[in-house]
Amino acid sequence: MTDETSAELKSIKIYRGVTIYRVPHSQNWMVRVWDSERKKYVTKTSGTDSLIQAREVAKYMAFTVLKNEKQVEPEYSFKTYALKLIKQGEHQAKMGERNLGYVKSMMWCIQNADWGLLKQFGSKDVREVNTRNFREYMNYLDNHKKVLSSSTKNTILATFRNVLKIAREEGVIDTVPDTPRSRQKDNPRPFFRFYPLISKDEDVYEKVKLTAQKLVDEKTVVRGIPVTNELYDLILFVTHSFVRPITSELYSIRHQDVTVAKDPRRLILTIRDGKTGYRVSNSMEAAVTVYQRICERFPDRSPEDYIFLPQYKNRVTAGKIIQRQFKILLEKGGIEADPYTGNKHTIYSLRHTAICMRIIKSEGQVNIFNLAKNAGTSVDQIERFYARNLPLSAEMARNLQSFGE
Repeated sequence: MTDETSAELKSIKIYRGVTIYRVPHSQNWMVRVWDSERKKYVTKTSGTDSLIQAREVAKYMAFTVLKNEKQVEPEYSFKTYALKLIKQGEHQAKMGERNLGYVKSMMWCIQNADWGLLKQFGSKDVREVNTRNFREYMNYLDNHKKVLSSSTKNTILATFRNVLKIAREEGVIDTVPDTPRSRQKDNPRPFFRFYPLISKDEDVYEKVKLTAQKLVDEKTVVRGIPVTNELYDLILFVTHSFVRPITSELYSIRHQDVTVAKDPRRLILTIRDGKTGYRVSNSMEAAVTVYQRICERFPDRSPEDYIFLPQYKNRVTAGKIIQRQFKILLEKGGIEADPYTGNKHTIYSLRHTAICMRIIKSEGQVNIFNLAKNAGTSVDQIERFYARNLPLSAEMARNLQSFGE
């Protein structure tokens, strides 16, 4: 062994993706080069124990591997059209044409450093990306990223297709390759069971309201913030308005977004940037009384003030305060989970309760299309996650067996 290799060197990085190293009981250096096209390392012996010569062999071997790789011009690379999609999405969100949450999800699918589309397809020629490539990518996700849900995989799929649609619009490709959707498992949405689904004595929704009032009466404090009647009113408001208890819906409603209407008596709510975008929603009559109490609570309100926790300008903070208080409510009431399904309850269960109540308490007469539109969802979602998991009431059974008048 020469003096130059007498140092105890086990591996030396020549440059990115190229390394030389020693293995036990061998005098010669080994060379390892990353082949990005085949997504694997190419390894062979340098045939020498000289460090200087091994470096030269490594450089030559790397050059040979890179030379065999097909270099893609930027105008045809997947990365070019992925970045264009991001830019387009940001513009659409700014103009109110796209929901910001959707755009962020799309960007996450593209830019995720661990498994994102850029990492997998960024350097590829969009003219050569095909169905097989996408299947191999999804198989990789299944084998290495099992924590990804079916809905997440379908978001990745939609983003992948949208990138290629940009390329198609610019005339680079003629068609978008077929992409198989991931099968989704429909889990029933956890809601607070109510009469007449269960007996009045077991009515869980009533227990939610009673526990909220109990926290107020006991002067409960959660992380230095007392629980007030605002929590009780918020529970009723969500249940009778169908809004999502999230930053972009419930916690973004200002007084200027609320109109009290008659015939029927209701609130007309303007949801400016909800989960599914802009919508105007009608509440149930009970929400009017709740809103009147809110107005009495804040007599000096301005149209720009938020209707819940207006003292907190940061609406994420306002949402977290309510979530913490509601978590304590669930614990105190012993209603953290639905005993029938085992699904955990959250504040979002109030919205699920609102939709289920309309289906059941209307005795089968509610128009599902109107309910879906009002709640900012789809008929498909209501049928998959709500209606099909509810038992038929006696009135709904009679409706099913009717022969007309």
